[in-house]
Amino acid sequence: MMAATVEYIETDGLKIPVIFENDKRLPLVTMQFTFTNSGTITDTTKAGLAKISAKVMNEGTKSLGATAFATELESRAISINASTGTETFVMELSCLKDEFQTALNQFNSLLKDPNFTDKTVEKVKTMTIGRLSRKENDFDYIASNEFKSVLFGDTVLGQPSSGTIESIKSVELSDVKEFIGSHLVASRLIVVLGGDIDLDEAKKSIAKVIATLSKGKSEKVKYYDTVKTPKQSILKRETEQAYLYFGSPYNMKSDDKDYYKARVATFILGTGGFGSRLMEEVRVKRGLAYSAYARVHVTKSSSYFSGYLQTKIESQEEAQKTVNEVIANFVKNGVTKEELEQTKKFILGSEPLRVETMSQRLSRTFMEFYKGKGLGSSVKELEKIKNLKLKDLNKFIKEHNEINNLSYAIVTK
Repeated sequence: MMAATVEYIETDGLKIPVIFENDKRLPLVTMQFTFTNSGTITDTTKAGLAKISAKVMNEGTKSLGATAFATELESRAISINASTGTETFVMELSCLKDEFQTALNQFNSLLKDPNFTDKTVEKVKTMTIGRLSRKENDFDYIASNEFKSVLFGDTVLGQPSSGTIESIKSVELSDVKEFIGSHLVASRLIVVLGGDIDLDEAKKSIAKVIATLSKGKSEKVKYYDTVKTPKQSILKRETEQAYLYFGSPYNMKSDDKDYYKARVATFILGTGGFGSRLMEEVRVKRGLAYSAYARVHVTKSSSYFSGYLQTKIESQEEAQKTVNEVIANFVKNGVTKEELEQTKKFILGSEPLRVETMSQRLSRTFMEFYKGKGLGSSVKELEKIKNLKLKDLNKFIKEHNEINNLSYAIVTK
C-alpha cells in the first residue's frame, strides 16, 4: 500500500485528474468516474431528476437490457453502479484485477449505450413513486424535508432530493437524456482509482473511455445561503411522537483553515453521542429523548449547522427550550479542558477505523482534492487537533454565535 497521488490524463484540451492509490494486498480494483456539479443540486427544474437518471444508468445497456447486462457482470464478479450526491454524480466500478479490462469495456458500453427507453424510465419512475408513497406516513422523513424547506426556502436545496410524487411523474425520457448528456462529460470528470493495478497501463485504458465522452461544459458549484431570519414550521400529523429538526447558518467555507476547530467543537456539542452536551442534557439529565445530535455541514454549495431529536408530544416545548439553552450556553461559555482532551483522544484514537478500507481512503483523498485542501491535509488536520489549545477553541466557538439563530421544523400531533 502506498500514499495516494494525483496524476492527469490529457485529452481534448483537458487535464483530467486521476487520484490513485496502489494496494497489492488483495487482487482487486475499484474505480470511480466522479462528475462534479452534477448531483441533486442541479435539479432546478424537476426535483429528483438526478436520482432518477442514476437509477436509469443502473438499468444496463440498451442493446443488452437490464437483466442480460447484470448477468454479464455477475458472471465475472464485476460491479458497476451509478449514484448521486448533492454535488456529484458517481459511476463506480469494482472487479478482480484480472477482469479490469473486461470491466472497463462494459463500463464504456454503459456510458455509450445507456438503456434509454420509455419503458426503462417508466419502470424507474414507478418504483420511485412507490417509495415516496410509502414515506407519506414517515414523519421523520417529512420533518427532515420540511427542515430543508425552512432553511433554504424554495431553492434547489430546499426541495426533497428524491423529488416529490408530482415532480417524478413529470420526468420524461428526454429529461433523463438531457441530464446525462450535459452532466456526464469530460470537463466535469475526476477519476478515482485504487487497488492492485499498474497506473500507467490503467491510464491508457481509461483515456480511451474518456475519449468517448463529450467534452461538455464545466460550471462552478453555486453556493446557497440559509435563511437570514430564524423560522419555525409546525406540521400537524396523527403521530405519537414529536419530531424536531433544528439548524442555523454556519459561517464557514469548504476550504476554511479552521474547519478542524468546527469538527472538535461540534463533536463536543452534539456529534459525539453519549457525553456530548445535547445528549447529556436532553436524554441523560432530563429524559426528553432517546437521542439528540447536532453536526455541521460544510460543502461547496452550503454551510449550516443542524440537529435532530424525537420526543413525546407533551415534552416537545421543554425539549425545544432545552436545545436553545444548551446551544446558547455552549456559545457563551465554551468547553472545558476535560471535554477537549476526551474529544482529542476519541478523534485521534478512532482514526484507524476511518481509513481501514480502500473505499474509505479513496473517498477521503477525493474530498481533500475536491475541496482544494491538498492531498494529506486530513493527516495535517489531526496534528492540528492534537495541538489545539482550549483558549483557541473557545475563542472560535464564541465567534460562531450564528448557531443561536435556530430555525425549526417540527412534526407533532
